[in-house]
Amino acid sequence: MSKPVTTYSEQLVYLRKIEGQIRGLQKMIEEGRYCVDILTQIQSVIGAVKRIENEVFRKHLEMCVAGAIGSKSELESQKKVDEVLDLIIRFKNG
Repeated sequence: MSKPVTTYSEQLVYLRKIEGQIRGLQKMIEEGRYCVDILTQIQSVIGAVKRIENEVFRKHLEMCVAGAIGSKSELESQKKVDEVLDLIIRFKNG
């Protein structure tokens, strides 16, 4: 398993790599490359985007949610729990 992308600056570096993959995909399609090769590249891009999504979600849990729960404000804690549940439902259905 690869090292987590933990900071926003690291995430931006990784997103720029994904941007390059997208440009490569565009070129593959322009050139009429073999469908299986294009599909393989698409899966690679999807995996890379999911990795960033997971890391941003992890960072949100570790920083924002943990901070709200530790704040002793029951209202703030409940808002963050509701927010996380909403995100999980959206991710699951998306």
